[in-house]
Amino acid sequence: MTYSRSKGINGIKEQEEAYQKAQQIIVACEQLHIKLDPIDWQQCGLQASVKVKGIEIASLISLSQRDPDGLLRQMQIKLLERAALEAIHARPNLKAVMWSPVEVAQPQEFLSLWIITLETDERVPITESIKKGQRFYEYFTLDRDDERQLVALFGPPSEGAYQLGESITIKDRERHYTGKILYIIPPGKVIPNRKNTSRGYHTIEGTAYRNDVAARYIVDCKDGFPHIVYQSQVVH
Repeated sequence: MTYSRSKGINGIKEQEEAYQKAQQIIVACEQLHIKLDPIDWQQCGLQASVKVKGIEIASLISLSQRDPDGLLRQMQIKLLERAALEAIHARPNLKAVMWSPVEVAQPQEFLSLWIITLETDERVPITESIKKGQRFYEYFTLDRDDERQLVALFGPPSEGAYQLGESITIKDRERHYTGKILYIIPPGKVIPNRKNTSRGYHTIEGTAYRNDVAARYIVDCKDGFPHIVYQSQVVH
């Protein structure tokens, strides 16, 4: 949509506002280590698209209404999705439906690890890192047979009611999956239940239970990155 420059005071004020908001977003993104493409506020005004490496994030007016956390979250949603789609050479128009950060041991070479679930239910692991002052989103390769990598990611192994290599059925976000246990870890942080929908931007990977203090299982269900579930999510 082309921005029509109105003549007179109102048109000048709107263009000044678009310029000011563009500068504010540029500065905010620099603080988040994100470099924006040039914003065409002169032609499109407040409806100008804000892009990163050609990836459209949102309109100028939409992003200008967000606080720094909201701005980063919107950037993550778009950039994580693009990285996941490019990593698997996805078909046109395929979209992500869920963004789930994974709780990992620290320190790591990356800032965070995310599981991006696509419309096909494929779970694509993407890391977020800062290199040379800029955020990067890259595919993460998990070697399921490398115990050292599993230890580095999730910490020392633990024991549970089920054994390594055992096939189990789990309930994860209201769906059932069957897979093999790759690794067993302690319960970690106990997170209160959240009333999330099954899709969207989530705060942790997997569903946590207030009273669940048993082991967690890393379960390979052959749908991409393994599921990380609590013992109470094992249904069979």
